[in-house]
Amino acid sequence: MSSHSEPKPTANQSAPVVLVTGAAKRLGREIALTLAKHGWQVAVHYRSSKQDAMNTIANLATNTPDTGQKHHIFQCDLADEAATRALVPSVIQHFGRLDAVVNSAAAFEYDSTQSFSYSALQKHMASNTGAAILLAQALHEHIEQRQQNGDSAARGVVVNMLDQKLWNQNPDFFSYTLSKAALEAANTMLAMALAPLVRVVGVAPGLTLTSTHLTEAEFTAMHKLSPLGQSSTAGDVANTVRFALENQSITGTTILVDGGQHLMRFERDFSMMKPNEHT
Repeated sequence: MSSHSEPKPTANQSAPVVLVTGAAKRLGREIALTLAKHGWQVAVHYRSSKQDAMNTIANLATNTPDTGQKHHIFQCDLADEAATRALVPSVIQHFGRLDAVVNSAAAFEYDSTQSFSYSALQKHMASNTGAAILLAQALHEHIEQRQQNGDSAARGVVVNMLDQKLWNQNPDFFSYTLSKAALEAANTMLAMALAPLVRVVGVAPGLTLTSTHLTEAEFTAMHKLSPLGQSSTAGDVANTVRFALENQSITGTTILVDGGQHLMRFERDFSMMKPNEHT
């Protein structure tokens, strides 16, 4: 695990700092952009997409109010326990503080009950569940230390990105789903264990961004399959993450942002469906 090697900027000590995992691209990037726009300094985590992470930093600069906010990139393979344990200390060393973690990065590889293996489960559990718990643990230790050093107002918050799939299960992406189900359970336990210093909130999007599994036409059709006529947009999800970070009365629960898709019954994952295959 290492941070970007450019000269260290001077962080704004008054602006809160958030670590967003998987912020180099897709939904993590949208979350980072939204938070920067509203005054957060962002630690942009990436695993292998360094150029994408640098592009995110460039975009953050244009989305940041003129308040002296600084942003920085940090590389870490979240499947590596030692590297994950070193991530929060590296962020704190750079910024001087950390106030929040958004666990957005996730392994998402297809398997089924037929192809299930220990290795597939372990890969998803390490990246999607174990890493989120370690980062929450490290944030709590940091907030506790700040309290001991006289910062009695110090508080932290963790947002765990979940999936509406947990409330509308199907057997596709078996190990991924198990890892997110474990994270949803951890969401509750962490909220209990880390209170009152750290709040823990889940945000569960529906189908939000297209992927290599879907054509643009298929994605558009699938996105409309909800009681509200559309699922979540990246902006909807990012704004919900911001709400969870900034509302001081929310912990130990999950906010579903999916246009009501969890209320419908889908026999397959969206990526496995054809547009007319739904009930």
